[in-house]
Amino acid sequence: MSTKDVREISGFLALVATVVIGWSIFGPSPSNPMTRILVRIPEDQAFHPTGGRFDVSRDGVLMVYRRRSDEGGSELWVRRWLASDATPIPGTDGASLPAISPDGREVAFTVEGDPARIRVVAVSGGGSRTIADSASIGGVRWSPDGAWVYYTNASLGLSRVAAAGGPSEILTRVDSAMGGAIHWAVEVLPGGRALVFTESDFPVLDPRIKVLNMETGTVGDLWAGSFPRYSETGHLLFREAEEAVLLAAPFDVENLELTGTPQPVVRRLLHVDGWPLFSLSQTGTLVYATPVGGAHVAPVWVQRDGTAQAIDPRWSHRGYPTYSGLALSPNGTRLAISLLGPEGTWDLWVKELDTGTLSKLTSEGTLNYRPTWLPDGQSLTFISDRAGQVDLWSKPVDGPDVAKRILDRQGVIRNGFYSPDGDWLIFREGEAPVADIFALRAAQGTEAIPVVVTESGERSPAISPNGRWLAYTSNESGAWHVWVTAFPLADSGRWQVSTNGGQEPVWAHSGRELFYRNLANELVAVQVGEDPTFEVGAQEVLFSMEDYLDSDGRAQYDVSPDDERFVMLRLEGGGGMELFLLQNLFEELKERVGN
Repeated sequence: MSTKDVREISGFLALVATVVIGWSIFGPSPSNPMTRILVRIPEDQAFHPTGGRFDVSRDGVLMVYRRRSDEGGSELWVRRWLASDATPIPGTDGASLPAISPDGREVAFTVEGDPARIRVVAVSGGGSRTIADSASIGGVRWSPDGAWVYYTNASLGLSRVAAAGGPSEILTRVDSAMGGAIHWAVEVLPGGRALVFTESDFPVLDPRIKVLNMETGTVGDLWAGSFPRYSETGHLLFREAEEAVLLAAPFDVENLELTGTPQPVVRRLLHVDGWPLFSLSQTGTLVYATPVGGAHVAPVWVQRDGTAQAIDPRWSHRGYPTYSGLALSPNGTRLAISLLGPEGTWDLWVKELDTGTLSKLTSEGTLNYRPTWLPDGQSLTFISDRAGQVDLWSKPVDGPDVAKRILDRQGVIRNGFYSPDGDWLIFREGEAPVADIFALRAAQGTEAIPVVVTESGERSPAISPNGRWLAYTSNESGAWHVWVTAFPLADSGRWQVSTNGGQEPVWAHSGRELFYRNLANELVAVQVGEDPTFEVGAQEVLFSMEDYLDSDGRAQYDVSPDDERFVMLRLEGGGGMELFLLQNLFEELKERVGN
């Protein structure tokens, strides 16, 4: 990244905390460098604490956002970038998910209720009008000419209604039963002849970007992700399906297809209840929010009866489901953990348990996370972007040795670890959420072999202590469940372990139990047998995991060597956010992403 001259921008006053000119998320740019501005909104004008959603006008001069009202509900406020203060928009009580009209004069929004409604109000305030009832809280979007407002209807498909009001027109129909698909977060493409939108399982699982040709009624599949937004540079921006990353890809609006591989634009994108917080104008201004580490968490020991005790009462930090992670050393004396630093980078640290020193292990790149110990307990594997892409690395915990890249593949590496005997390197790779599980002989440098490769999604691989069995989660049945398969030859048998949904499998060191988080957010212990073949025995719910940080599919906890307690990240309080305004994005998209 490059930092050039710092300039004063008039009119921001209380609004702007930090201005960096020429900052580029991709690297130096020869002309029209991007400008990233850290926006500070005064406390008495702050975003709604649990749903601070916003939209930026087409010309990029103003933002409408959701704020808590004086009565404790919600309302919309408008912020013009060259004004020193934001102001409330009358007539927006209970509002959420604002969408500014193409001419910047009106804003459509949803109001929760039974039924939910879509209303429209002038940005300058005044009486608002209801244009649709029986709407789902799935977001709204204007057509480019301002004539229509598109939304998710109560049957969880897409509809549109005239901006002036009137009967709604159903555009897509889906199975509205629990567990069925839903269509939401719609974007209308230029000319109004096509839509891009998110399709996911209920509530918001395994999202994919779809495109609807309004002229033919056909629906095409584009990429795994959610919340698509179109840029007039010919790019589609959207949130990556599994991680909090904003992607951009060249998009052919005539043939309705992506013409290149999506590339990251923002790597730490805040999302609330599945909604990523970003908005794009058509003048090259991107406004987005990043978490200030997410919630406060404290590493704790948790007994089988749910009793928790802080590992070190002096120690707490910011946590985030995607990048937080921890791993106990094989002998249980050290804890590897990923922590967010003051510079906004994630690094690995090693803690001597319980009250010993905390030592920093990594300092290169912006993301170093998902640590796992090698069998000898002397080194860690981890995911890092230090070489410009996300690869698997390894580094000794003690001594001055540098990190070594141990896996460099074309696909995105989600996580990786060694088998207990060190013979196999097991990793998860691919487009989220339909990534697959592979393994290769660590010492022989052989080609990777598929272990679990299907059309469904596979997550959270975990190898048994004797190396014979691989636990993982799959959504092949329509819901996520924990499965166990023989390793490395999965064709020799597999067994479903979870009964009420399942995520985050972790083996007991004895090999006689398998733990997982069920759909009710409880930790379950399953008795297993392995002689002569694998058997699933009795299951026992140990305790609720409501108070502990969850993850995006991999295990967010570990078990002690005696299998009697667990190390987890206990939620200690709410997190914060930082709001950024990024200017001159269009030229950077053309140069770095392609067109």
